[in-house]
Amino acid sequence: QVKLVESGGGMVQAGGSLRLSCAASGRTFTTLGIGWFRQAPGKEEREFVASIDRTGRDAVLSDSVKGRFTISRDNDANMVYLQLNSLTPEDTAVYSCAARIERPFPRQEYAYWGQGTQVTVSS
Repeated sequence: QVKLVESGGGMVQAGGSLRLSCAASGRTFTTLGIGWFRQAPGKEEREFVASIDRTGRDAVLSDSVKGRFTISRDNDANMVYLQLNSLTPEDTAVYSCAARIERPFPRQEYAYWGQGTQVTVSS
């Protein structure tokens, strides 16, 4: 069973930065792709933010965060990071990391989810 734990959320003023961390355990880390999603207050749907493949070579960012957020991973530490820069109030949300299996057989769905960490950006 894969366990994911997020940390690094908090309250920041517009224009500020945060770094979110996602710690994974329970499965060989290099078999997992990791994604970050967020759910804004009052919205039912969860929004894709970024993803990174198991090697760290293939990263994808949503258009809404491209140029402001970066995703990276440290496979020795079983960690994935999401650097949030130039934050705006519209970035306020609960940010969750999720994992999907990429080895031995790639799967599209994110089957494992963390509890989330709150990011609040004030104007």
